[in-house]
Amino acid sequence: MTQPSAADAGQIKKLHAARASLAMLRDDMILGIGTGSTVNSFIDLLGTEGWASRLRGAVSSSDGSSARLRTLGTPILDLNDVPELPLYIDGADEATRGRMLIKGGGAALTREKIVAAAADRFVCIVDDSKLVETLGRFALPVEVIPMARSYVGRRLALLGGRPVWRRDTVTDNGNHILDVHDLRITDPVSMEAAINQIAGVVTVGLFAARPADLLIIGGPGGVEFI
Repeated sequence: MTQPSAADAGQIKKLHAARASLAMLRDDMILGIGTGSTVNSFIDLLGTEGWASRLRGAVSSSDGSSARLRTLGTPILDLNDVPELPLYIDGADEATRGRMLIKGGGAALTREKIVAAAADRFVCIVDDSKLVETLGRFALPVEVIPMARSYVGRRLALLGGRPVWRRDTVTDNGNHILDVHDLRITDPVSMEAAINQIAGVVTVGLFAARPADLLIIGGPGGVEFI
């Protein structure tokens, strides 16, 4: 029997996590939806499993996710017009068993953080390759006002990181991304607060002060819930 390629195996794990999160959906729900490859699998399942038309609408964290949802016929709602958001489903670039995350590989970290803060429950879906003991193996994204990019970079270097400008990327908010390498984040809550205090930072891709409420980890044989 032919073994699946590494890419196929990774996609299977993402599908396991995405499919498990469908059990949390309810008819006529307003759903918060994030960004990334695992979320794309989730959005595809909304279509194939019939949920796209059963939702009242979605609050999306990125233009890319909004476009995918529109092709399924799901109404896209403005967060300002939504009185309550019971559930937000999103992925992550790294996650700990304490449900703290690094997000922002897809450059949607600011909107992701806003929607996560507004949601009653934040469910994070990942494959098991994203699970780490200590955050920082994945470069930490920081969204910055363009005129402050160099200043913020110098301040991030003082925190022990090596910031690199993601030159080919402009966020949906019109800002730049600095990816901070060589960090070992042993105190994510304090690091999040320190970076957010730097003038010119819009937000940092650490989700520690408001971690996920539930982490669904897809593996080769199924899922684990934390």
